[in-house]
Amino acid sequence: MELTLAIGIGVLVGSGVWLLLRPRTYQVIIGLSLIAYGVNLFIFSMGRLRAGQPPILEGTADPTAYADPVPQALVLTAIVIGFATTALFLVVLLVSRGLTGSDHVDGKEPR
Repeated sequence: MELTLAIGIGVLVGSGVWLLLRPRTYQVIIGLSLIAYGVNLFIFSMGRLRAGQPPILEGTADPTAYADPVPQALVLTAIVIGFATTALFLVVLLVSRGLTGSDHVDGKEPR
């Protein structure tokens, strides 16, 4: 399970970096979102990967017997903030495209 998660994080971040280097604004926004999802998965994995286990077990003092709920709460908050930021970026993209007539990052079409 750890290998699958590590490969997934690598694919998300790698795809995000590739899209971040593209010349169109929409691709840059999607690249930022993919990187944010990769970072969210990384933070989520720091709370220990325990399949089928509740976050906290009662009557157990052993910290390896439970998953840490704090990274889960942080990732949930980051997802909500990420959606709001992406919506704001899309509105700025539409306004920029309306004003300049181009959706290129530098505002000019290549020759």
